[in-house]
Amino acid sequence: MRRLLRNNKFTIGLIISIFFLVVAIIGPWFVANILQVNPRGIDYDAISAPPSAEHLLGTNHVGQDVLAQLIIGARGSVTVGLLSGVIATVIAVLVGTTAGYLGGIPDRIINAVVNVLMTLPGFALLFIIAGYVQEAGILLIAIVIGLLEWPGGARSIRAQTMSLRNRDFTSALRTVGESTPRIIAVEVVPHLGGVISSMFLKAVVAGIFMEASLAFLGLGSTSEITWGTMVSQAQTGGSILRGHWWFFLPPGLAIALIGFATAMINFGLDEITNPQ
Repeated sequence: MRRLLRNNKFTIGLIISIFFLVVAIIGPWFVANILQVNPRGIDYDAISAPPSAEHLLGTNHVGQDVLAQLIIGARGSVTVGLLSGVIATVIAVLVGTTAGYLGGIPDRIINAVVNVLMTLPGFALLFIIAGYVQEAGILLIAIVIGLLEWPGGARSIRAQTMSLRNRDFTSALRTVGESTPRIIAVEVVPHLGGVISSMFLKAVVAGIFMEASLAFLGLGSTSEITWGTMVSQAQTGGSILRGHWWFFLPPGLAIALIGFATAMINFGLDEITNPQ
């Protein structure tokens, strides 16, 4: 851990990620008790108002405080990213390690299924599902994204597991009669820590981007505030065409910063775990 913290790229990414995580956790309390603003409240005297002392990031096209919505929206977007990332990573690790370690017929069957799933257009499927399920909440969207994001990760995990299957330590454990699930869980998975971490971070960012894309297209929940719904409202309300940057730029920058932070963490992990 000390080596990671001495890596500037990893440290920068970690600080930004922790910041957004803290905002997602305490954001509603901060808005209610410190800012004392209702994110859905309407100020009829400040419609599409630019940043001011009363509204630090201005208001949107209906007079709602942008800063309050930005802080509240962090919880929805981060929740979608983390939940979809966890689901995709868990499935990918289970499928990839099983196929790579067992080999033979199980590997060929699992690999065939993964290859078929990888050819399916994930975002198009998500688009259809979100359109079919009226008012899909962020939890349902996160679950669907996670279920669609795992095949690519499973293929990478499988390839790495195949290289570990015949190492001396795994061969020795099989010789002494250690069970396959224990070998995979205790010996194989820890050696895949770098790959799994990188895959999880990519899945988190993919989840946030896909949710934002769905919201921009008018799909998903309209009862919950996320950065994606903010950008969608800016587009439908004409704020983008009118150049009201204070409404659409903050959530866009927040999404971009999340992507930047995870990229920095990935670069840092890669420099430490794979120096070549």
